[in-house]
Parts: sequence; C-alpha cells; structure tokens
Amino acid sequence: MIERTSIKSILEGECKEERVTVYGWIRTARSGKNVAFASITDGSTSSTLQVVFDRDKFDITGLATGACIKVTGTIVESPGAEQSSEINADELEIVGPVGDDYPLQKKKHSIEFLRSMPHLRARTNTFGAVFRMSHHLSLAIHRFFDENGFFFIHAPLITVSDAEGAGEAFQVTSMRLDSITLSNGDVDYSKDYFKRQAFLTVSAQLEAEPLALAMGKVYTFGPTFRADPSDTRFHTAEFWMIEPEMAFFDLDDDISLIEDFIKYTASYLFEKCPEEISFFSRFYEKQLKERYSMLIESKFTRITYTDAFELLAKNSDRFEAAPEWGSDISTEYERFLTDEHFGCPVFVTDYPAIIKPFYMRMNDDGKTVACTDLLFPQVGEIVGGSQREERLNVLRTRANECGIDSEDYSWYFDLRKWGSAPHSGFGLGFERLLMYLTGMENIRDVIPFPRSKGKMI
Repeated sequence: MIERTSIKSILEGECKEERVTVYGWIRTARSGKNVAFASITDGSTSSTLQVVFDRDKFDITGLATGACIKVTGTIVESPGAEQSSEINADELEIVGPVGDDYPLQKKKHSIEFLRSMPHLRARTNTFGAVFRMSHHLSLAIHRFFDENGFFFIHAPLITVSDAEGAGEAFQVTSMRLDSITLSNGDVDYSKDYFKRQAFLTVSAQLEAEPLALAMGKVYTFGPTFRADPSDTRFHTAEFWMIEPEMAFFDLDDDISLIEDFIKYTASYLFEKCPEEISFFSRFYEKQLKERYSMLIESKFTRITYTDAFELLAKNSDRFEAAPEWGSDISTEYERFLTDEHFGCPVFVTDYPAIIKPFYMRMNDDGKTVACTDLLFPQVGEIVGGSQREERLNVLRTRANECGIDSEDYSWYFDLRKWGSAPHSGFGLGFERLLMYLTGMENIRDVIPFPRSKGKMI
C-alpha cells in the first residue's frame, strides 16, 4: 500500500501528523543560494503546496515543471501569505521525470492551446477546477433525485429511434463499410448485427417513460450523441444528459421540479466548491458569485410563448429579425427576455406544436403543446421539458403529422393502450449547466475529451 497524505488535508489543517509523505506533480520550481522550492499539486485541491529543499542535502536537477515527485518531510508554518503550511523536505524521490519538451512549461497558456492537448490540460489550475466541480455537480444530481424519491435507471445507448426527430443520430453498424451488400439499390440490413438500422441514442426519454409508468419517478444520467454539424461554443457530438420522467406530473409539476433541481444543484456547489468558485470569479466570470445568488434566491419567471412573442413584437426595432409566431426563439430573443426584460431565469411555455416533437401533450387550443424551455441569462436555453401525450388517438395523429414510423414506435404506443397515465419529464445538458456554474464559455472546456465535427484527439 502506498502511504501518502493529500495536499488538501495539509492545507486545510486536517492532517494531525507533523511528518508526512506526499506525492505530486511540480507546478513550478525555483532555486536560491541555499534552498530550492517546488510548488506541487496532487489534484485534491486547486491550491499548491510549497516544498522547501536544503541544497546541501539534495540533488535538485530533477525538480522540473511537470515531474512527479515523492517527498517526505515535516509540516511547518509557511511564512508566505498565500498558504498556511509548507513542507521542509527530508527525502526526495523523482517518481516520474520530465523532459525539456514538456509542453506546459510556462505559467500561463491560452484556453485554445490547452484545448489541443486534453490529455494534459487537467494539470492546470483551470481544468483541475472544472473537473472537480464536474464531480461535485454529478453528486448533487444523484443526491437531489434520491432525496426526492426517484430511481436511477440505465437507458440503452443503442436504439432504433430518434426521439428528437431531427435526423442527427450516429448510425451503428457491424458491417464493413467498404463491402456493404446492396439489395435493389438499398443496404441489406438483414446482414447487420441487429438486422435493422440502429443508432447511438440522442435522448433516453422514450426508454425512461415505460419505467416511470411502472415505478413512478425515475431518472437517467448518461451519455447522448448528436451528429449536429453546428460548430458553436454550445455544441458537441458527445455529451451527458439528465432526463427524469415522472408519472402523475403535469406541466406545472414539471416546472416546479426543474426550479427545485436548479436551486439545489447551485446551492450544493456553492457550499462544496468555494475555492473553485472564487478561482473562476477571479479569472473567468467576475459576476459568478452573483450568478449563484440569482439562481438560489430569485423566483424564476414564467411566460407563455405567445405572450413572449407579443412582448418581443413590441420591441421589434431592437432585433435583427422581426419576431414571428411559429418560429423558434432565437438567441437575441432569449437574451432580451432573460438579461434585459426579466433579469432572471425564464420559463417559456406552450410552444406551437409545429416546432415541437410528437410526444408533447397537445393543449386544448389545438395549436400549442404543454411544454417549457428554461432560459438562463447570458446563456439561453438550458432545460427543455414537457407533459407527455398520454392519449393514444392524439399521439397517433401527431406521430403521423410528424412522419413518425408507427412500427418503430409500436411499443411506445402500447403504453397508451395499457394503463396510460398523465406524466411529464425534462432534459438538461450536464455540460451546459456546468458551463454556467463555472463561467467557462465553451462546452469543449468542460468535457475531458470533447468530440465535435472533424475533431477528435
């Protein structure tokens, strides 16, 4: 067993031993006439621990940025203002030496440069903090649902359905693409692994609904895939989604749950990650702490899609494109609603059915569906949810209007034949929420190994 003490326990005063052994990677090293100094990190905290070496006792040629070292020594009070403790070294072992070609020699690197080497960027202050907060956000998600009586389920990653209907699914096949057999000009999928077309999932919702209609309240939290050609700071090909489904929930219940969920996760991170939040406030988003206060303390606003467009129309001179009922809410419209008019998160409800998926419940007006998007200031849409259509005849009509193959979704229609019940759910992109809670501006910077069109390490 490797005996060691974490840097976090030393800096936070939790370590009761005076003599300790620590492992870590050297962030910076410098040498004076009589002593040498190395600031090391082991990933347990954003802060580094200073180690002091007596030059008469140690060969310090291996103390280079990026090297992994093992140090045994005595914890002493640090004379510096930036940390409470440091170590006077008695023993030194270079566990993992580093060459002159180590690419993170400088103290500061651009985000773009670091994005080019995802295998190393977690060693920097920024990305170490991002991924520690990612861990705590994941825990908060599981805690919230567990405390509210939900069951965690695993949805399939390989599916035959495209829940969003956008045609952006990655196809899965075991056939050699250079020797595919054609039958009457078409691919003969009877020779494929599943004997039919299969895709990577774009959403776990459809598979979660049957579990909710048996277990009451369930949630999935796992990877999803979109072959979306968009190359923006919000888009990536592989990301994680939180998707709860709840029996006996209408749209109002769904909206209340979303707000409770957002407030819980923000409060959890604010308590668990003060060091990281202070770091991001200092270097990336000056108003980050105020952002947390807004999420935790404000009452989210609610407005219907129709009322929102009436409001936008009254301010149409401020937009590049005139608002038109039946179109999506563009980024400039989202910013106006959240940043300028309301100054807080906004639930927009009851969108036109024509721009929403077939499974959303049709409202009594025959034109809109019982759904909501939650818009965040500075970011835009962060959550999409709806009451699901539980009436078989209405669902079949909507599916036909949307060109849905009833054979592929026969099991989904069965749920409306046998013990149907009102139910609702929502989907939230994990990385988009993490972006907002860290102040990072690009989704590729909150994913350890991002995948996007034409780009893979």
